[in-house]
Amino acid sequence: MIYSRNRRLRVSESMRSLVRENILSTSDFVMPVFVMEGENKEEAIASMPGIFRRSIDLTVKECRTLFSLGVKAVNLYMKVSEDLKDNTGKEAWNKNGLMQNTIKAIKDALPEMIIMPDVALDPYSIYGHDGIIENGKIANDATNDALARMAVSHAEAGADIVAPSDMMDGRVLTIREALEENGFTDVGILSYAAKYASSFYGPFRSALDSAPKDNMDIPKDKKTYQMDFHNSREALNEVFKDVEEGADIIMIKPGLPYLDIVAKVREAIDLPIAVYNVSGEYAMLKAAAQNGWLDNDKAIIESLTCFKRAGADMIFTYAAKEAAILLNNQ
Repeated sequence: MIYSRNRRLRVSESMRSLVRENILSTSDFVMPVFVMEGENKEEAIASMPGIFRRSIDLTVKECRTLFSLGVKAVNLYMKVSEDLKDNTGKEAWNKNGLMQNTIKAIKDALPEMIIMPDVALDPYSIYGHDGIIENGKIANDATNDALARMAVSHAEAGADIVAPSDMMDGRVLTIREALEENGFTDVGILSYAAKYASSFYGPFRSALDSAPKDNMDIPKDKKTYQMDFHNSREALNEVFKDVEEGADIIMIKPGLPYLDIVAKVREAIDLPIAVYNVSGEYAMLKAAAQNGWLDNDKAIIESLTCFKRAGADMIFTYAAKEAAILLNNQ
């Protein structure tokens, strides 16, 4: 005779919700936002349905909408004009640059919105790499110095948390020291500690025209600094180093194909963990939904909940606005 029946706790939605282990909330989301030059401009990104590049004024308007839905953090990316790109990335710390002006505009309009600007040189590089090129290679330490200048300029503009996504060795410590020396002791660092060289970034790179150039005598991809997707123990090594250097939040990227890494890192550290539901993951879901192969709304909520179950505290996702609407209407 069976006395222990697990199905007793699944008999109704009320019962299932009573014993539910993980709950998805709008406060879990960080919305990646693409910004372009101009005024009252909006361009659709074909590979990411529902996602746009917007001028600063329309970006502020979109941030107001996000905040009203309960999404209280944005991650900023810039579409930089070609004539501003070089091998130094100096436009990245221009006090009147597109990123800096965007941060100021959002903070003026929404002081409570958490602003997390991306800290990486690829949108500003003529080579499309996250680092400065010297003798045909990525110069780690010179890049770190540039990233520190970039991060300080973001802090000066009003950023709450800087988010280095480059994967240079030692850059968290370099950025932390620069922030401290310039009086920004309250500005946090969200470190992309375990960022893999992944094929799932394609739509994002097309959105910013930031893919590595393949017609020059330089690395044709980012595998010399981003992680090998075959490895998992290496991720813990990267995470531990960034924690020691002063990171406040640890990022795992990509998301869905790397839930095992999220779970391992969760077991190893107590810091908040972020996970990035990247452009390729979003694009695949949207393509399947548009073809009628998946239920869009159900698949979004299920996939985002998987990150919470694996141990993530916050989720960077292009579906943040859509998911917030779905959750608010439950």
